[in-house]
Amino acid sequence: MSSSDIFIGETIGTAILILLGGGVCAAVTLKASKARNAGWLAIAFGWGFAVMTAVYIAGPLSGAHLNPAVTVALAIKDGEWTNVPTYFAGEFLGAMIGAALVWLAYYGQFQAHLTDKEIVGGPGAQTTSAKAVEAQEKGAGPVLGIFSTGPEIRNTVQNLTTEIIGTFVLLLAVLTQGLNDAGNGLGVLGGLITALVVVSIGLSLGGPTGYAINPARDLGPRVVHALLPLPNKGGSDWSYAWVPVVGPLIGGAIAAGVYNVAFA
Repeated sequence: MSSSDIFIGETIGTAILILLGGGVCAAVTLKASKARNAGWLAIAFGWGFAVMTAVYIAGPLSGAHLNPAVTVALAIKDGEWTNVPTYFAGEFLGAMIGAALVWLAYYGQFQAHLTDKEIVGGPGAQTTSAKAVEAQEKGAGPVLGIFSTGPEIRNTVQNLTTEIIGTFVLLLAVLTQGLNDAGNGLGVLGGLITALVVVSIGLSLGGPTGYAINPARDLGPRVVHALLPLPNKGGSDWSYAWVPVVGPLIGGAIAAGVYNVAFA
């Protein structure tokens, strides 16, 4: 694979991943959406199908890493780091593009949601409204969860550990079951297996932090949230932003180490 193939494949694939994954979060969250309050099951399967679609699109070009934790794990497994910067660049750019596309697809819903007094507070709103209070916080604004993750209980050690464990499971599954014949990315069957693993992680381990398990998936859209002209959007919770970046990278590295010791 050439550097241009890797960059283009990762950019397109990660953009599709975030468009569909962030899209299901928007569908469930935004007040004027037909899928409003569809629940965690819809989000978990939405992200799983997003992974499957993105892998099948990007696989022929780049091997469909779509996740810096996957890229790091494969680099540790093979001892080959030459293309890591190219993968990272495509993944983060694609994640930002995908997040911007979610905003465009749900533009009217974002505007309606973020100008609703029950959501953002203001004169005439109930001061006890949990959502109105959330919108006034300096940390996470009322739609940040569409773009990036956040903990239900803010405990740095637990939050970091949860992300490490979830990504460890993902990468161990990828390395043992999901790779293509060349071993440098996800294969056709591997894309389906990985998608189902992502659903499983979401259902079983996603409750505490929202299961980023992918630094690009979290950081790229968080940057877009900070830049977009969303009314009453609140903060982007930068004090937490390092956790879904560092945790998955550590989890991926540990999975690669275990794979090299136990399976290689």
